[in-house]
Amino acid sequence: MSEVRRRRFLRERDAAQLLAEFSQRLKIDMKQLLNIKKLRMEVSETPTAKIFFIDDKPLMAILKDFWFPTLLFEKALLVLPRIVVNMGAIPYICNGADIMAPGIVEIEGIFNTNDCVLIIDERHHKPLAVAVALRDSQTATKLRHGKTAKNIHYVGDNLWNQLKTQEKIQ
Repeated sequence: MSEVRRRRFLRERDAAQLLAEFSQRLKIDMKQLLNIKKLRMEVSETPTAKIFFIDDKPLMAILKDFWFPTLLFEKALLVLPRIVVNMGAIPYICNGADIMAPGIVEIEGIFNTNDCVLIIDERHHKPLAVAVALRDSQTATKLRHGKTAKNIHYVGDNLWNQLKTQEKIQ
């Protein structure tokens, strides 16, 4: 499990700038999504990722220069483009495997290469992972073999376990 390092508050100006950067990179209006009057943001750096807490909730993270919402940021996950995978792909994805074309059932929304996408299962539509698209949505729809997205953050990974631990502490 990742080592938890001390959290620190960011100045409101720095937090607003980070939020704007997240909005731009994820193509989501974060201010509207969060709907908060005063922005209280903390950051925690771990060997796994840099995690950003807003109002004590671990909502965003940066891993190797890739910015993404955590699997606990439900409002952001609702607006991300999605890749729906078959039930047979779930154990592999939840062990860190990348998303392969044969396991894709459907693509919801439009995305470009290097965009953040949400991976969900076909039966319950539960979030399984956040991934970076290796192909745009139009190309990914036509693929029959090969990688479509790189798994970045998934249910059961070190970051997930750390976030769940942080959630229980509060």
